[in-house]
Order: sequence, then structure tokens, then C-alpha cells
Amino acid sequence: MEEPKFIFITGGVLSSLGKGVAAASIATLLESCGYRITLSKFDPYINVDPGTMSPYQHGEVFVTEDGAETDLDLGHYERFTSVTLGRDNNQTTGKIYLSVIEKERKGKYLGKTVQVIPHITNEIKDRIFKVAKNVDFVIVEIGGTVGDIEGLPFLEAIRQMRNELGKERTLFVHLTLVPFLKSSEELKTKPTQHSVKELRAIGIQPDLILCRTEKWLSDDIKDKIALFCNVKPKNVITAIDVKNIYQVPLFFKREGLPERVFEELNLPFREGDLSPWVNLINKMESLEGEVVVGMVGKYVALKDAYKSLIEALVHGGVENNVRVIFKWINAEEIDDENIEDYLGDVDSILVPGGFGERGIEGKIKAIKYAREKKIPFFGICLGMQCATIEFARNVCGLKDANSTEFDENTPYKIFFKLRELVDVEEFGGTMRLGGFECDLKKDSLARRIYGKDRVVERHRHRYEFNLEYEEILKKCGLSFSGKSPDGKFVEIVELKDHPWFLGCQFHPEFKSRPLYPHPLFVSFINAAISFKENRNE
Repeated sequence: MEEPKFIFITGGVLSSLGKGVAAASIATLLESCGYRITLSKFDPYINVDPGTMSPYQHGEVFVTEDGAETDLDLGHYERFTSVTLGRDNNQTTGKIYLSVIEKERKGKYLGKTVQVIPHITNEIKDRIFKVAKNVDFVIVEIGGTVGDIEGLPFLEAIRQMRNELGKERTLFVHLTLVPFLKSSEELKTKPTQHSVKELRAIGIQPDLILCRTEKWLSDDIKDKIALFCNVKPKNVITAIDVKNIYQVPLFFKREGLPERVFEELNLPFREGDLSPWVNLINKMESLEGEVVVGMVGKYVALKDAYKSLIEALVHGGVENNVRVIFKWINAEEIDDENIEDYLGDVDSILVPGGFGERGIEGKIKAIKYAREKKIPFFGICLGMQCATIEFARNVCGLKDANSTEFDENTPYKIFFKLRELVDVEEFGGTMRLGGFECDLKKDSLARRIYGKDRVVERHRHRYEFNLEYEEILKKCGLSFSGKSPDGKFVEIVELKDHPWFLGCQFHPEFKSRPLYPHPLFVSFINAAISFKENRNE
């Protein structure tokens, strides 16, 4: 195609219906047909990005290769497709208004009164077009729920795009809810009718309606929705609840969604190859064993805080033909008396990333337990830092060793702020964000796992290992198996006298995909299987 086409996905009735997975699934279907795609998420909150938001507010912060802190839906987009996204693929109200205000201050608007229409809406459209290069489709998800006041500028912008580009280059997909009332045992279409009415009131007529529901929609229900929402009956699609999100593209295919997209955009039909996804689902439904991963973290009450991590572990399990069972453990509750109760029955222990002092001592106790009991251990970002601190304290005898993040007056500053190590301006802020190279030491566990000498992994942290302590920790048996090419940054630590003990400063979960699982997670789960087998003998 010479000019890209735009698919806009909106949501109604309530939040968390799965717009991100729906957008990713549509992208999967189009990519399987040979089309070049990209995706973009527009969030209506005023924060510039989710980087400073609590995971309890917003779930995980997904980090892109170019160092942007973005919405977790970008993780879905990357896992479902082959694309690698960047900072331009996630926009917020905060970003949009900040840009417009900066332009106004510089006189870019030549003294005009700056208004939501046209200045804010033009800025939104500019950012949609910015990612529409060298692709056939741009799939744009509008965050929030139709009817929310903060989402109106985004909806107005895409309404204008339909007028400017025409029906053959724009498609409106609306995801809504068709609840099942158990008392009367019937599906109710009224919420969908009201949601579409709200959308039409601001000038957008959906072309396709995706109906999130727990029961398959009958033809009668589809006809009723079509009649009241002014769409073709065949353009009412059942978005059935699934146990496994990777089934969604297959169910959309079953409902004829690709055909509807091609028809509405006046494109010839193409048959897509979904065999890799069919094989994946078949494999996931026939896993033969299971392993328990003890997840020792701070945000265990909200699983979305670890969305990519959960998916990466599942990918590693599928590759090893086992189901991963998560045992969520609040690090703040661990002490010497109860640690056996929490960790005595796990096959592996993982300490994920995070910020702040809360729960640190519990994490360190869990790591000591893993090290001494020879349980496979994986420390990611903060987990790697805690593992290094635990080793310094309990093996090297550096009592009260710590990170300056938790104790500025520690006598042994094992980790300190990035700005104390290098010129902070080199990274444009106080954090190391995005993809950085890591050289792997020969004959190390990391080198064997990756099968190459240099890798690129994504980072999100502001504290680095203090190289002054490298020699003393080395002498005591800690191996520094991964470093930045210039040697300034320690990226991976591991223990040689342990079946599987590895900590990495980066977040490998951001690069794991179901069809291409990350090697670290594959190896970690394999080690958990071996530990379980040996324990049961």
C-alpha cells in the first residue's frame, strides 16, 4: 500500500475490558497476512509518562528500546507482534499539552489564541502521523472510556482524521461490554447501546463493535446490537473471555474479523498464517509438569505490576513444557522465623525490580535462603542489587553493606547513584533507561545461556554497582559475568558454586515474546525443574 491506513480502537462502559490485547490481536492478524504494522497508545492522563506513577495506580511501567517509560499495553503490542516500539508510540495528555505550551511560549503560533481545537487536536494528529512511516497499518488505541472528559480531545482528533482521510483509510473499532446476568440467564445489550450512543454524540460512528462477553453472541443478539448501533450485523464481533490471552487472535479470526477489516477498508482479502499461534496454544494446553516460582516482591497485591515478568516466566515454562505456578510472597512479611513457611516448598526464587527501602531486608533474607539451600535464584534489577548486598554482608563479612538508596550512611556503599559514577547528563536524567550493550564473560553461566559474547538489554534503574568492591567480592566467590563494553557498569553477577544463581541489572522480561522466549527465563525454569526432580528423588 502506498498510504497507511489507520485503525482506531476505543472502549466503552468500563475500563480494563482489554483494549490493549484487542489492539495487539488485530495487529497480529494483519501481520500474519504480510502487512507492515505499528501500534500507538494514547493515554488521557496528565502525567507526562507513567514513570513516576505507583504500580498500584497504573500497573507495570514498560520500557522501550529507546528508553521511554510507557504504558504496559506496549508490552502486549511487542509480545503479540514482531515490532519494536519506541517513545513515539505512547503519548499522553501531559506530553501533548506540554508540547503545545512550549510552542506557545516560543511564539510558534504567531500570537493566536491557543485552543483545544485546533491546536491540541492538531498536535495529536501530528503524533499519529509521526509513527505512520514505512507501514501499511497504524493501530491506535485511545485509552480511557468513552464519556470521560479527559479523552475528548483524542476522540475529536480521530473524528477529524476520518473527515480528512476518508472511510477507506480510517476504521473505527469500539470495544464494549455485553454482560451476562445469571439471575435471568441472558446477555444484556443496553450498556453497548449507551456506549455507542455516547460515541456517536461526539461524531464517531463505529465501523466494528467488539463485544467483550463471557458467552458467545447469538445471531439474534448481534442483529439487535447492529440495529441499535447502526452497524452491519457481521461487524458485531464476539470478544469472548479467554483463559489465555494468546487465544484472542485465533478467536477474532474465527469471528471473521480480518475479513471485516479488509472489507471496510476496501482491500482485497488475504489469508493469514496463524500456525505459529495455533502451535503455541496447543503446546500451552498440553504442558506436562509444573514448577513453583517464589516471587518475593513489594507489589504482590497487584499482579499487573509485574505483567511482563509473569509473561516471560510463562514463556520460559512453555519452552520447557511445564506450567509455572506463582507463589506470591510479600517481602515485608519475611523474617527468620517464618522463612521456611514461605519458601520451603518453592522450586525457585525470583526477586524482581522495584524502588524504595520497603521490603528490602525480607528480600535479602530470601536471597540468603536461596544461596544457602542451593535453590535456583534469579534477581532482576533491584533483585540483583539485593543479591550483591547479601553476598557482601554474609559471605565477605562487610557488615551493614548496603545501597545508598536505602542507607546513605552505610560504611560499605555497594551501590550508589548513577550521578556519582558518571556524568548524569550523559543519560539525560537520573536513570539509565532503555537498551544498553553488555559483554559476557567467557565460561560463565550467562555466556552459556545467551550463546553469544554481547547482548543488548533494557534498563530502568538509577543505582549502579560500586567498582571499588569488585575485587573483594570476587575473592569471596562472586563472579561479575556481564559488564558494559567500557567496563564502567556491572550488568550480571552469578555464583559458580551454585546450580543456578544469577542477578542482572537490566530487565530481560521486556524482550521476551511467546514465540521467542528470553533465554534467561528458559534457563531459569529449566533449573527449577532440575531442582524439583533432585529434591523428589
